[in-house]
Amino acid sequence: MKKYTYTEKKDTRSGFGAGILELGRTNPNVVALTADLAGSLKLEGFIKEFPERYVQCGISEANMIGVSAGLTIGGKIPFATTFANFATGRVYDQIRQSVCYSNKNVKICASHAGLTLGEDGATHQILEDIGMMKMLPNMTVINPCDFNQTKAATIAIADHEGPVYLRFGRPVVPIFTPADQKFEIGKAIVLNEGPDVSIFATGHLVWEAIKAGEMLAEEGIEADIINIHTIKPFDEEAVLASVRKTRCAVSAEEHQLNGGLGDSVAQSLSRHYPVPLEMIGVHDSFGESGTPDQLMQKYGLTAEKIVEAAKRAMDRRVV
Repeated sequence: MKKYTYTEKKDTRSGFGAGILELGRTNPNVVALTADLAGSLKLEGFIKEFPERYVQCGISEANMIGVSAGLTIGGKIPFATTFANFATGRVYDQIRQSVCYSNKNVKICASHAGLTLGEDGATHQILEDIGMMKMLPNMTVINPCDFNQTKAATIAIADHEGPVYLRFGRPVVPIFTPADQKFEIGKAIVLNEGPDVSIFATGHLVWEAIKAGEMLAEEGIEADIINIHTIKPFDEEAVLASVRKTRCAVSAEEHQLNGGLGDSVAQSLSRHYPVPLEMIGVHDSFGESGTPDQLMQKYGLTAEKIVEAAKRAMDRRVV
């Protein structure tokens, strides 16, 4: 098992803040918009340096999406920011009609996604957003795993023509990917190679997958561990290359099982190479209030549960 270490933990939303500040300095067309959440989205640096390219829309998310769509007509690249719950569920009609239908170059940047929003509870924790966004034609869906990858993804989406949903979070998590990485939309990253089981993870669950790989290695089981940072377009080639070697798989995500990463993996396997698949995610329920660690434990989004799922997948494998 390849060894991954870290010296610092940081929230992925701060990676977004660092990325958009760098974009502001290099791309004069980048505009930041928010719905009364500038601090939560880490926009302070951008606002200080580029106040003329910042739009405070207030608690009016639908209007923010409409303004963003309009800005693209003048050649601007709007980054519309708010909590993931409000960035998707509250404004789905505006995203569908004003952004995706006409393929507008709007970047929807959503913080506080998943269970790890924590104590704010179920009304603010969205676990359906990846599914909602990936079903929209023309939409690209990205869910990076740490500070560095979120910063790199933020910079990369400015060069991508078309709608993007960029998902990130509130809790501090280990920084383990390179600071100088080049983010390639739609290209999965192989973190470890092994012949026994494929583990496909996204977002905060990537680090849990790495820890699971270490635990499995102690038992003599070597896993393919793949960071699926882009849910759409989906890197089917990477998934199939892995399972053709291991013949069994696990998906891991901080999202509902319906509509998320596991759903995409399952569709790919069923079409091209059916093998046993175990899914780690939320089982058709809302979240609740609690610390991020408490919620990850209660809903089974842990390295230990990934290990258990890997063993179940291996037991079901046809030799």
